[in-house]
Formats: sequence, structure tokens, C-alpha cells
Amino acid sequence: MTDINGFIAEWRSHRNVLPQMLEQVTDEQLGMKPWEKAMSLSELVVHIAGSMVMFAATVANGAYMPGGKPASVHTADELRAFVASTTERAEELLRSIGGEQLERQIDFFGNAMPGHVLLQNAKDHEIHHKGQLFVYLRLAGIEQLPFFVSRG
Repeated sequence: MTDINGFIAEWRSHRNVLPQMLEQVTDEQLGMKPWEKAMSLSELVVHIAGSMVMFAATVANGAYMPGGKPASVHTADELRAFVASTTERAEELLRSIGGEQLERQIDFFGNAMPGHVLLQNAKDHEIHHKGQLFVYLRLAGIEQLPFFVSRG
């Protein structure tokens, strides 16, 4: 990958679905867990939304940049606002990444890879967890959900 704009478009085709998935979520559903040791619905969404910020900052800086303390959300509206703000921040960071940074090797937990590979892993990570979120939402009783990707 030599052009960050193509990556951003692909990532946004997935990220743009996340707010749609949360439209019907209620405050009462935020703590729902499909099993005892699972992340709660809100924790999973915070993880999904915040991860790209960490990955993009890592590629931009050329070294692992730990994410901040996970956000504590108490309402569905706060969760939706968190998704909106982290999406904006992630895109801002991604737009700051140039060709050199995409090709630069980064040590990510003992695995060296070019920045563009790490960003692909980040997108795959988000898609994986978004798939989990679809299951959470179905278990929470939400029947009307969007397609997993937005191509329009």
C-alpha cells in the first residue's frame, strides 16, 4: 500500500456501519455479556472504536503507542458519542501517515512488519470484533441490523 487514502476508504466502509449497529442499543443493554468472562457490549464497542487510534498512532510514530485508559461510558448516547469522536481521531491520525511511514518496519509485540501491514491487521481486528458485536446485538434482541459493510 502506498496510498493511505485507499486504506481509509476501505476502513471507513466498515467503520461507517458501527454507528448504524448502535442505533437501537439501550442503556440497559450496555452491560450485557454473552458469557461471564466476556467483555460487556459497551466494553466491546469501546475496544473496537479505540483500537484504530492506537494502531494509527503506532504507524504514525514508528513505535508501539499504547492506547489510553479505556473510556467509561454509562449511557448508550455516550457510547455513540465515543464512537463518533474516536472515528474522527483515527481518521485524523491516518491522514497524517505518509508513504515512508507505511513502509517503515515496526516492532509490534515481537513481530516486525511494515506499517501498511499493521494497518491491514488493524482493519482485520476491527472486522473480527464487529462480527462479535453482531452476535451480541442479536442476543440482546436487536433484530434489524445493517449489512456488515457500507459500499455507498
